Amino acid sequence: MLSVRTARTSYFRRLAGLVICCLLSGWLQAQQVRVELEGEFPELKDNAEAFLGEVKGRTPRELRRFAPTAVRKVSRALRALGYYNPDIDWQLKEDDEETDDKKRASLVITVVPGEPVRVVSRTVEINGAAASDEEFVRDLPKQPAEGAILNHGQYASLRGTIESRARQRGYFDGQFTESRLAVNPEAGTAEITLIFESGERYSLGEVSFEEGHWFELGLLEDFVTFEPGIPYHADEIAQLNRDLSSSGYFTGIEIDAPPEQADNGMIPVSVAVTRREPRSVATGIGFSTDVGPRFKGNWREHWINPMGHRRGAETELSEPRQNLSAYYELPLDPPMTDLIRLTAGYQREDIEGVESELITVGQQWQHELDNGWLQVLSIRWEGERFNIRDEESGTSSLFLPGAGYSKIHADSPLDPSRGYRLQFDVTGSHRALLSKADILHGSMLAKGLYTVFDRHRFVGRFQLGGVATNDFSDVPPSLRFFAGGDQSVRGYAYETLSPENDNGVAVGGRFLLVGSGEYQYGITDRWRAAVFVDHGNAINDFNDPLATGVGAGVRWISPVGPLRLDIAKGLDREFGGDWRIHFSMGPEL
Repeated sequence: MLSVRTARTSYFRRLAGLVICCLLSGWLQAQQVRVELEGEFPELKDNAEAFLGEVKGRTPRELRRFAPTAVRKVSRALRALGYYNPDIDWQLKEDDEETDDKKRASLVITVVPGEPVRVVSRTVEINGAAASDEEFVRDLPKQPAEGAILNHGQYASLRGTIESRARQRGYFDGQFTESRLAVNPEAGTAEITLIFESGERYSLGEVSFEEGHWFELGLLEDFVTFEPGIPYHADEIAQLNRDLSSSGYFTGIEIDAPPEQADNGMIPVSVAVTRREPRSVATGIGFSTDVGPRFKGNWREHWINPMGHRRGAETELSEPRQNLSAYYELPLDPPMTDLIRLTAGYQREDIEGVESELITVGQQWQHELDNGWLQVLSIRWEGERFNIRDEESGTSSLFLPGAGYSKIHADSPLDPSRGYRLQFDVTGSHRALLSKADILHGSMLAKGLYTVFDRHRFVGRFQLGGVATNDFSDVPPSLRFFAGGDQSVRGYAYETLSPENDNGVAVGGRFLLVGSGEYQYGITDRWRAAVFVDHGNAINDFNDPLATGVGAGVRWISPVGPLRLDIAKGLDREFGGDWRIHFSMGPEL
């Protein structure tokens, strides 16, 4: 027993010794140069430390040899921010303790900044064709301004902005005829003179596609949104690159627009593309509290023929819902936004006792309007068989022409800091047009997001919908309204909010009215806390009562978009309100 204790004691001593050695090693490897400034000059101190970099593990002799170099680096760091006449001294502080035959020491650099150099004159002139180009001369950097402390970084930024705008806007012959920063350290003055001669602005010429792309030339030319002869702008080339990349046809894109090949000021544009593999398959497993675990899969054929036609199939499988759909797409002009889409699908649902089987066949025409709204005109046939708790059942056959308009404006697609989304949809059927019922169905969705002071985010959502019909019993469940769930009124189960029949079974409502307000606070760059209130219901009359849910949650900003975990309390027990956990994912807008 004694030997075991002795061995254990020896083990812990060795372990403690190892920990002490590690801590001591880290202590010895700490930064050995410290900058001390007289007065409050945090920018000067930060810049000096940045110029010095890390200095660790040096002996006193090595630090002493490094001292003149350190002084020169600190002097350059101060000069970059306009302090040309500092008083710099250094002192080596040694520790009497020795470890591993090395004395610990530190180099302390003491700085008295002195009086800064100030800008006494600033002359910035743009001559040539760019002088009348408002976009070129607008909002040039105001610093360094007359009377301000000279900052070499600001001067370089001003000069660089002029040069980069010249390249971006096609003034490839532009050059500075005078670029001078005259500094008089003794007088503490600086004079800035920048005179830029832009020359003439180049134009974009014809776009040609190199051979080997396989696609019809007319399809590729439809991706070009500018006409030959327009003034050059790098954004036009970048937009062409983005449009070709997002088409899904290519794995590689090279665009060349060399100014040296310009003919009479017009730059030819050459495009080389590499066709991608024709097919891809993707699968995924997800979870939300609305439908629980779910499996998703899709098969895509990115191009079928040289005209750029596409087709694919998608499926989603969960306990309450299973669906399978297929589509065939024909690109139009422009192919980035306009297309004709033929669709067919099957869906089966069993949610809170409402069972339905739905078959759809249809066609959509998608077109982006000049004002930025996306228009979708559609024609579809729906055949549905439904059963509501064995109390209401039937079949429905509807021919439904419709129209939808949507617009999304956001500063980021996955995690925007501000933006909005608007969507309006209307569809209808008539007995005279291959339908068993007269129905007019409309819905709208509005979402808004605004961020204040980087961390304070406000999210609002409003949904409104309605069905007009002469016999509501003819309306199938897929066209009735239900509320409740992750994306509706939290604190209530998925699609449980709706009018009920005499036996308390939710049968869906004529109208939908839901509003939501949420405040988020950014804890870190990836994590946010949230509080929210949701209010709404699916109703038959606008005087019917609405349900309210409140709660709090967290948001994790993953690489594929925000993941949301909420704890909500439904305040109206007569509607089934209770404590509920909601989990969902996807963009805010």
